[in-house]
Order: sequence, then C-alpha cells, then structure tokens
Amino acid sequence: MKQPAYAEIADLIHQANRILFITGAGISADSGLPTYRGIGGLYDDAHTDEGVPIEVALSGEMLRQRPELTWKYLLQVERACRGAGYNLAHQLIARIEQLKPQSWVLTQNIDGFHSAAGSRQLIEIHGKVGTLHCMKCHFQEQAGDYSHIESVPYCPRCHGVMRPNVVLFGEMLPQDAVAQLHREMVRGFDLVFSIGTTSVFPYISQPVFEARRWNAKVIEINPGITEVSPFVHYKLPQRAVEAMENIWQALGLPEPGAALN
Repeated sequence: MKQPAYAEIADLIHQANRILFITGAGISADSGLPTYRGIGGLYDDAHTDEGVPIEVALSGEMLRQRPELTWKYLLQVERACRGAGYNLAHQLIARIEQLKPQSWVLTQNIDGFHSAAGSRQLIEIHGKVGTLHCMKCHFQEQAGDYSHIESVPYCPRCHGVMRPNVVLFGEMLPQDAVAQLHREMVRGFDLVFSIGTTSVFPYISQPVFEARRWNAKVIEINPGITEVSPFVHYKLPQRAVEAMENIWQALGLPEPGAALN
C-alpha cells in the first residue's frame, strides 16, 4: 500500500477504460454535511431524546410504528444539510466520467450531489432524499427541501404517510440499483476508487475485493483506516477535495470549469 503518488494514479486513470468511484459520507462532509456520529456528528450522544439510538429512530420499522418519531429526526437531519451543494470532488469525478464514458459512480449518499455535479452513470444504492412517496398508494412528489414539512407529511390522495425515497435502517436495498451494480460488476473495472467510506457494508467493500480478479488497482481516499485499507494499492489519507484536486492536477487537464478537448 503506497502513500500519495499522484503521478502514478494519474497514469492509471489515463490507461483505464472503466473506472468505478465508490463514495460515502466523507465526500459530502467537504460540502459541510454533518455525519450522524463522530467529529461534527449530529448525534454524538448514545441515544436520542426518546432514549433510542438514532439508527432505531431512522429505521423502517419505527417509521411504520411511530412515523412522528422517525420524521422528527428526518427533519432534523435535512435541516442540518439544507443549503449545501456539491463540491470540487463531486465535480472532478464527473469530469473524469466525461473522459472515461464507461465509468460509474456507486454512492451510499442520498444527497443527490453526484447527479447535480454532472455524474450520469450513477448508482444511488441508498436512494435519494429529494423524492417522497406514499406508503399506501405510492403517490410521488419531488421535494427540493423539507421546509414545507412541519411533522408527518400525509398523502394528498389517500392521506397515507409519506416517506423519503431512501433506504432506512433495517430495510432492503432497491432492486433496480442492486441489479445495475451486479451488471457492471460482471463487466469488471480497470480501476477502483473508494472515497470517504468506511466500507462496512458488504456491497460497498465487495468491488475492492473483486479488483484482484479484474486485475484492477484500488485507490482509497480517507483520513482514517477502514475495512478495506489493508487491501488497497494506494492509500491517500486525506479528505476528498484535497486528494481529488491533487489527482486532477497530476492529470494535467484544464481547470474544472474549462472545456475538455
């Protein structure tokens, strides 16, 4: 496992046809989004006001039993994130996608920043917070933010409880996203980036382990040691924006706002 070697990583990008970017909360932390726990976390205490862990409050089972409790914390999380947007790391990933059109992004994040930054081949494995749907009749509506929601939102058609189109704790992953990931994994990748994720979920760490079978190199961008750190080829112990900016400069390409030739 090598420490920062931006020129070597830039060469790998130039040589690759298919690149997979796996991203987690760390990339959006550079946009000012808080995590649930840890440094800058919303819920550093052991339990919520109601005496349950935040993971229980934000679970599918709690939403069904006590929607007012789950929505209380959904609204808190959304309010803490409101007004934030994509950052340079999201932009540079989208720019590399333009250079390498067979590349994909697999993200755990529900903020929609990759899409807003220009990524098109995108697997949002945990869903996207900007869409609400009814739990009874499946009516859908788009929500730029939750400023219009005071407590539990109800469906205008059947008065069922509305919920965000995201995977809550204890819920199954969306089948279409899982199927898309499987299709791309079968095809394989030449290069894998793991950015800002602790990789505790098997479907997030699996591509790193599959890289050996693909004969692909793996670059991890994360200030801390994670589940996959012992298995990567390059470890950049930095935040996402800093590392991606250094890699972009090593690529020798125009500034992010300039056109690519």
